[in-house]
Amino acid sequence: MTVIALPRVRRRAPVALGACLLSFVAFWWAQRAAHVSMIDLMVYRAEGETVRAGGDLYALRTTEAHLPTTYPPFAALLFTPLTLLDTSTMRTLATAGNLALLVVFVALSLRLVDHARVEGLWWASAAAVWCEPVWTTVRYGQINLLLGVLVLWDLTRRPGHRWAGVGIGLAAAIKLTPALFAVFLLVTGVVAYARRGPGGPWLRHVRGSAVAFAGATLLAACALPYDSWRFWSRMVFETGRVGLVEDTANQSLRGVLARLLHTTQPGLWWVATAAVAGSLGLGVAVAAELRGRRAWAVAACAVTALLISPVSWSHHWVWCVPMVLILGTRGRAAAVGAAQVTAARTALVTAAGTSLVFCSYALWWVPHGPGRLELRQTGAQLTLSALYEGAGLVFLTLIGVRLWRTYRTV
Repeated sequence: MTVIALPRVRRRAPVALGACLLSFVAFWWAQRAAHVSMIDLMVYRAEGETVRAGGDLYALRTTEAHLPTTYPPFAALLFTPLTLLDTSTMRTLATAGNLALLVVFVALSLRLVDHARVEGLWWASAAAVWCEPVWTTVRYGQINLLLGVLVLWDLTRRPGHRWAGVGIGLAAAIKLTPALFAVFLLVTGVVAYARRGPGGPWLRHVRGSAVAFAGATLLAACALPYDSWRFWSRMVFETGRVGLVEDTANQSLRGVLARLLHTTQPGLWWVATAAVAGSLGLGVAVAAELRGRRAWAVAACAVTALLISPVSWSHHWVWCVPMVLILGTRGRAAAVGAAQVTAARTALVTAAGTSLVFCSYALWWVPHGPGRLELRQTGAQLTLSALYEGAGLVFLTLIGVRLWRTYRTV
């Protein structure tokens, strides 16, 4: 009898898929054992109910926490189908949907770094589901993975695609933060044009995102004229509606400064810090894009947006997934040449350290909750509650240094 040995690659993929499914099942069980509330999903449903009832969207206060509506009106339109589901079914579908979106998000991240092995997708998804931003996204029933998929779907397709910009435009119409990706593309196009280069592809991409954003926003304005007027004339400027700035879950520079200065109003300190970080971060992203480093550029732009946003909850940092994949694949690529061993080790150590930061749940080790305990944190506690921002700044610094060294050797 002849024994046919399957190729090693064909044996690896089923094992990786099995490990991923096992990880997802364990994750699902752990979420149920933790009695997750999916409180944000309940807010989304309440928004949909308010739209269907013709109520005042931005006067809404719902759940035991009396949470308000914070997204643009277009998001509320998208939430109306949730009102057709009972609570149990809605939570089950939200969990399954977020796990599916995680796989797509990882797949697009791997495409971004030119890694096409299918077993890599399953192993990365099996691990990524346990990082704190993903856990908290599913715990709250959040839409961060959906927004990430829209952005990466847009930025991983071939240049000049007829749907270029649609993903970014829709993501920005749902939640404003992804609009920085359009700014990044605009600045890149302008700089390329100023250098007498072909800035057209980036500028066409911006035009597509602007059209998609305007179309979605106008649709919401037609369906919800009063709510649209209130949001764009007033609510968009009331960042305090989102939550307490000093909350340890706020992993933006503004949150760090509030905790560091023991104040709820970091004021000009935050404005100056955000301006500097935003300029440098966007500069790194544009430089990486112009040098053909799309993966670095996208991740740098995402990290910059998270740092300078008034409030970036820990679950917004699902962009840690492409960050780690970029660092890890860069380390393996650098290891090909003997002269690059040190760079490879640095990248892999940084990837491992970044993974540890986002899988440690360290920000929840410090005092937090009612009574504004975050305003009385010690030095060690302040460090733990600023790990995400620190990881983001280190990531931007590494990319900037790498680009500078590449520039000097050209």
